[in-house]
Amino acid sequence: MASAHAKTAPAGEIVRTLVMGLWLPAIFLAGLLFSFLPAFHHPAPHHVKVAVAAPPATTAQLQHRLDAAIPDGFTLRPVDTAAEARSAVLNKDAVAAFVPAVRRPQLYGAKANGAAMESIVRQVFVTGATTPAATVDFHELVPTRPGDTLGTSPLYLLMACTLPAYFLVVTMQRAVGFSRRAHVATMAAGGAVTALTCYLTGAYGMDAIPQHPLALLYLFLLTQTVSLTSYGLVSFLGPFFPGVAVTVFIMLSVPSSGLTVPVDLLPGFFRFLHPVLPMGNAADALRDVDYFDARHLGRPTAVLCAWTALGVALIVLGYLKHLRQLLREARAGMTGHVPAPPAEDPTVELPRPVALPPHRHHFGEQAPMLTGRVSGPVGEPLPGATITVTDPHGRQLLHTRTDKNGEYAGTGFHDGLAVVLAGAAGRRPVATRLLLTTATPVNQDFILTPGSPA
Repeated sequence: MASAHAKTAPAGEIVRTLVMGLWLPAIFLAGLLFSFLPAFHHPAPHHVKVAVAAPPATTAQLQHRLDAAIPDGFTLRPVDTAAEARSAVLNKDAVAAFVPAVRRPQLYGAKANGAAMESIVRQVFVTGATTPAATVDFHELVPTRPGDTLGTSPLYLLMACTLPAYFLVVTMQRAVGFSRRAHVATMAAGGAVTALTCYLTGAYGMDAIPQHPLALLYLFLLTQTVSLTSYGLVSFLGPFFPGVAVTVFIMLSVPSSGLTVPVDLLPGFFRFLHPVLPMGNAADALRDVDYFDARHLGRPTAVLCAWTALGVALIVLGYLKHLRQLLREARAGMTGHVPAPPAEDPTVELPRPVALPPHRHHFGEQAPMLTGRVSGPVGEPLPGATITVTDPHGRQLLHTRTDKNGEYAGTGFHDGLAVVLAGAAGRRPVATRLLLTTATPVNQDFILTPGSPA
């Protein structure tokens, strides 16, 4: 006699499902509170380089007065002439230049280094580096573009390159019919389209970045560092890759980029991250191409290429890891193997039925909505039995097979009624009608008796 048995999961499974659905939003919350907020809430200068056209003794006196007002806020470097001081700013060797005088001292700045930085430099040197009778004349040496008066527009263009590159990796996890090579080719093509769109919009539509091919190159490099590295992490972190990718490429990269708050005004941790993370280097490259004649592109280019190479290396290592896994399974004679579910970002995941490996469900992975075991009349497992799930109208939602223990698992179903059919060669098939819901996982066992299918 064919029969089916169903039971609901305990309350602990519901709690587990909720926790696994909320861990990534928790990372966003922690990032905004403990990364963005500390970086932006109190900008203060840290060893800001200023060229001073004065003898060393005069510069030392000025350094002493500034240290008394803002300890370690400024590092003054004496030069011989005002022209040499201005050249230091134009060559990006100093953030500002100062020419002391009794009545009309001269201050030179570069808004391209950040509007907030220029504002602080002007305030400090007007109030703390001159006598009350002196009037400081300010000269702008490197103004920002008309379409980028605050110098922050590149941040939004870099974000426009970063987020699509990341979400494309998430999308590729659903493209299970694509090979690894097709995934990489798609991400490269998507990065090229994204970079070109951002470049045309920023350079020609808004005049926020330079109309220079190098700007397009660095936007493209940024998309590849994000997409290739994130994709490479999937093989090693599985469902945890979104947390790592979001933390590295957004939660830490945006505050340390130097675009919202200039690097020399950030706390030490973010100043350390700036020359290491991709977004900060892409920002430096765009700024250098635009305002400083592309004189200092060595470090940004090397870092972006290194991140891209890291992504490629992770992809290759992940491929080798997958080959070793298949080889081990072949030697072990495993049958009815069910591939691991695609690693996805739970904040953008759309429900789609997918088979899961029974008893291989770990924290952070998709929780099974339907599990069960198919056995014979005396309890013997039936490996390779087919499990078909359809909606009430007969549309197939999932088709899988039981493993060597006769067990199966699936998830990604929309809440509602479904029909589950179990069948095996030489056995009578059994079907049952179930209510599937993400809040209450269902366990459905089947007993198949010998006989011809009806």
